[in-house]
Amino acid sequence: MPAVPSCIIEPIWDQFSALISPVVDGHLLGCHRPRLPDRVVFDKLVQVLVLGAAYEKIADTTCSATTIRNRREEWSEAGILTALEQICLEAYDKMIGLQLEDLAVDGCITQAPCGGEAAGRSPVDRGKQGTKRSVLVDGTGLPLGVVVAAANRHDSPLLRPTMETLSRFGFELPERITVHLDAGYDSKATRALLEELGCNGEIATKGIPAPIQNTARWVVERTNSWHNRGFKKLAVCTEKRIRVIEAFIGLANAIIITGRLLREGWTHHRWGTRPARQP
Repeated sequence: MPAVPSCIIEPIWDQFSALISPVVDGHLLGCHRPRLPDRVVFDKLVQVLVLGAAYEKIADTTCSATTIRNRREEWSEAGILTALEQICLEAYDKMIGLQLEDLAVDGCITQAPCGGEAAGRSPVDRGKQGTKRSVLVDGTGLPLGVVVAAANRHDSPLLRPTMETLSRFGFELPERITVHLDAGYDSKATRALLEELGCNGEIATKGIPAPIQNTARWVVERTNSWHNRGFKKLAVCTEKRIRVIEAFIGLANAIIITGRLLREGWTHHRWGTRPARQP
């Protein structure tokens, strides 16, 4: 059974393959081992992301663990996976439309047993090594940007770099944006930052319980659930470099965005290869 349905992974691969630079065979005699097809390695990376298994567990006679790591390094250094995420966002905005008037930001702490650049003592896991993702979503919960940091970093200082991920869009943003935050952001510094950015803030008050269902920030909690339940590699981060972690997050977001695009497009548009049932 494939790690991701073919209706999602095939269009992602079509875009991904177009971003890969062709590799020139420079061997004079052409007698070395031929380069493994990119599609085989790409499918293995998707399995690593979804199943969270070690590279050695995913490797088989078609592709070795070393090849998966080498190709992962090659693609992450070139920024192909983050570029893929950007293409998916732009496609969604063109066909469905991003809801940028209401945004939500929240942090999510996960395990990082191997340590690394984005690991720190987790305040919610008895001081074990952990990683934090500061996630920005639009009004429907579509991931717009993610900032990776150590688990012992507070949510509030990560708000600025998280909001700055909106600069990835080349078009003009809404004149006034409302940002929905939980009580962890309830501070003068947060309000000053939102005023500086020209945004309104809907911030939960410390000490006053507020059911998340009564606010507009529940969508970011759902997105965190999508990340952790749908992609075991993100729930237990075993990568040590931030660049590689961001590459896996970019691939996960591309899968989420494409899935939402198919689901929303099924009710908005019709096309020749439209599935018989809603994804």
